[in-house]
Amino acid sequence: MKLSSSMFSLYSSSLGQPSSTFLSNSTNFISLKSVFPRSFIGRGNRRLSVVSKSGERTDEASAFQEGKSFFRSILGSMEAVYLSRNPTAKAILELVGSVNNDQICYDHLAFRTFGVNGHGIDSLARFFLDFGYTQREELKFPAKKLKALWYSPPDVPHLDSGSCVNGPLPRIFISELLVDQMSPKTQEIVRKYTEISGTGNKHAALASALGSLTWEKPKHSEFEELARESEYAAWTLVNGYAVNHVTISAHRLKSHLRDIKSLDRFIEDNGFKLNSEGVSPDGLLLQSSTVADTISFQFSDNITDSVPCSYIEFAERLLLPQYKNLRENEVKEFHRRDGFEVGNADKIFESTSKDQLSRIVA
Repeated sequence: MKLSSSMFSLYSSSLGQPSSTFLSNSTNFISLKSVFPRSFIGRGNRRLSVVSKSGERTDEASAFQEGKSFFRSILGSMEAVYLSRNPTAKAILELVGSVNNDQICYDHLAFRTFGVNGHGIDSLARFFLDFGYTQREELKFPAKKLKALWYSPPDVPHLDSGSCVNGPLPRIFISELLVDQMSPKTQEIVRKYTEISGTGNKHAALASALGSLTWEKPKHSEFEELARESEYAAWTLVNGYAVNHVTISAHRLKSHLRDIKSLDRFIEDNGFKLNSEGVSPDGLLLQSSTVADTISFQFSDNITDSVPCSYIEFAERLLLPQYKNLRENEVKEFHRRDGFEVGNADKIFESTSKDQLSRIVA
């Protein structure tokens, strides 16, 4: 994963000056081992369990506490990259937050990956698993040739004054393209760039925080080739591990916008385009999203074109039936519908499609 001077500049501004201990034997590669607490290294996909100095075993929440400042810094850098590239998301977060000076909580952050050469879900998931997240259900999207896993955060206390990445820890939703199921040409292009990346997949979280691709910039013709078969593949080729979207937790708002229909109307009344809404079969998970922004991208063959970037989503999780009689001040997040729904997520994936992007200028 080659690092340009601009990447070091972004790293310096968001996380502090990199020390020489970040560099492996080659000065072109960054190693995260020096910044992770020792007990976090090499955990893979297992749930994290740490042995304290006293010999007592601590749970995922305790593991998170060991490195919480570093973890929050990485999330903050991921968010900063996302907001710098997506003016719609930035404007909406400011707009919603301005109503009664509300604190915004994220329901989840979402990422896209290539399921080949070690660059799939696991490449990014290991960072969250190392900080106490727990793997939950798998979702499959046969028509789009995708699969996804979501991860629940450790149960840790948070400051009531915290907002966005400094508020309650969000769920994490990571999807991957099932590359082996794609056409030979698409497979060839994706494999080419993931092979160029080399061990870049080991630093997926860092790449997301830096806003950097772990492979070289592609040719415009290759982007177009992927887009003809899979918008998801084309998006991932030019955006890499960048945050695909953040999701405002509507029911955690304090204003009248806590009802997602009111929030959607408010967003549209302020001139923003929304994608189709999704409602889970049980009626307890309601989701909507904006249409993705576009960004100017210079390809390796010196062609500059607009490519889809990211978007912002909204979710309302209703009370589970067994808790419907709780008083409002008694309700906690675990009393509400958890998880994700294939039908809803399938619609949300369309937020970066050409059909939806055309609605921005319609």
